[in-house]
Amino acid sequence: MSEDLAAGMINRMKAGKRDVASNDTRIHTSNRTSRGPGQILHWNFFIGGHLSASVPVRLVERTAAGQLVWMETGTPMWRTALPFGTTHLRDIAPHERPAEGYPVVADRWPMGNALFYQPTGAAHSVLWLFGRRQKFRGWYVNLERRVHHGDDIDIADHELDINVTPDRTWQWKDEQSFADKTGHPAYWTAEEAVAIRTEGDTVARLAEAGTFPFDGSWCDFRPPSAWTTPPRPPNPPRSLL
Repeated sequence: MSEDLAAGMINRMKAGKRDVASNDTRIHTSNRTSRGPGQILHWNFFIGGHLSASVPVRLVERTAAGQLVWMETGTPMWRTALPFGTTHLRDIAPHERPAEGYPVVADRWPMGNALFYQPTGAAHSVLWLFGRRQKFRGWYVNLERRVHHGDDIDIADHELDINVTPDRTWQWKDEQSFADKTGHPAYWTAEEAVAIRTEGDTVARLAEAGTFPFDGSWCDFRPPSAWTTPPRPPNPPRSLL
């Protein structure tokens, strides 16, 4: 990421924060027309080419540098109906999954509130994690390949992630699982694994330096009061990438 792009990103996103947080009327109007802040998008999460979850989120801000979306705990969603005794899709080897993908069942997003930053052209997103009473708990870096199809945001998860505490101490997450999946045709090659880890290293350096998105901005974000919990969308348009 160039210094010019990073500087522009910080300025635009900070400006966006002031605009979104202070103007509920504009957001409410945008919500009715379904475009702009408040617009409902669909975050579709794929593991090894198979859909794991589809969750509606609300657009907070979009610029040339990237977009921010809000995911609310308890949001009605779709998840894959996994075989009995299996807790997560990543634990099922791709060759043991049905060729057409698993069916989906209605559920609710079980994790806490999160603000996602999805930088344009980058192979990662950064989440601000919030606990009870919207207390900031830290950042989470999800390494991924992201493709937009209209209102759908398709995420191909890269398994390797980074936890960043409020004091910007960071550590890798799921290193062994990432290594185990490297070289499998459903995931990534050894060469691609190097690029994925390099992406993570780059983001970790931002955390160490305390630069955006780890500069303290957005840590006090509150969604506008006009926003309601998004309804469960129709069945996801695709179960396979």
